[in-house]
Amino acid sequence: MPAAPAAPVDEGIAAFLQHLRVERRLAARTLALYADALATLQAQAAADRVALPSAQPHHLRRWVARLRERGLGPRSIAITLAAWRGLYRHWGRERLVAGNPVEGLKPPKAPQSLPKALPVDQAVALMEAGAGSAPQDGDSACAPVLRARDHCIVELLYGCGLRIGELVGLDLQASAAAAGWIDAADATAHVLGKGSKRRSVPVGRAALQALAGWLACRGQLAQAGEAALFVSQRGTRLSASQVRSRLQALSLAAGLPARVHPHMLRHSFASHLLQSSGDLRAVQELLGHANIATTQVYTKLDFQHLAKVYDAAHPRARAKPAKTPT
Repeated sequence: MPAAPAAPVDEGIAAFLQHLRVERRLAARTLALYADALATLQAQAAADRVALPSAQPHHLRRWVARLRERGLGPRSIAITLAAWRGLYRHWGRERLVAGNPVEGLKPPKAPQSLPKALPVDQAVALMEAGAGSAPQDGDSACAPVLRARDHCIVELLYGCGLRIGELVGLDLQASAAAAGWIDAADATAHVLGKGSKRRSVPVGRAALQALAGWLACRGQLAQAGEAALFVSQRGTRLSASQVRSRLQALSLAAGLPARVHPHMLRHSFASHLLQSSGDLRAVQELLGHANIATTQVYTKLDFQHLAKVYDAAHPRARAKPAKTPT
């Protein structure tokens, strides 16, 4: 079967991505994943000389099988299928295809892994490391300023459960253009989360103190007119990769056994809050989860914590060796 001309298909895919960007307002990371998945779809169709608007379910099953042969994991395949399915649905609404060949396809089941959270003592050690001696910063003159900044970052990530994108998107002041900001007087952080949904979370005393310490010296780094709350040594907005790097350095300085990434602090925030309060709905609201099923994974972490306490403390928890008959 000869392939259809590429230009209309390319335009159809571009229109779908524009729809996701403008109308669905998907995050940049998600858009990039969808674009990669659709490029893979085009490559598979071109290899088999199949016109995408004419593709049938057996074509799609073959292409998914190839992805598995290449070693693509269940989650990656699920994202790929979501992008393919969304494209054909969009084309269906535009009356460009008669049916959706992806509709009945399901990705392979992925083993469910629980989010990794720090024990409370390790989370406290990380906060103390941020407040104490910082890792080598290269320019020793900047070290105290960077220490204040990094301490504020870890306090907000753990104390507010912020995503990395929400943290680096914070501006110094509230404005119509600001993705997020902190109202210190009201002890509230206003952030822009997934799906461009805004939410407000309380900021604790320790985080507010760390914020005050950072704001007192931020001017030594920030370029004139820079709106970002957190800036690099160059004086411009701190990137997510820079935060990850600093956090890993802090975790080493704190002597933690595992490298800590920003989302681990979000998991720790949720797990520790649930352990203390037992209020799943409140944790859902603070995390900004649209579906409570997403938050329920932390109940499993909570049960693991309770099981460890039981094993360590209850006299009937551990089997005792049988007495040798006399």
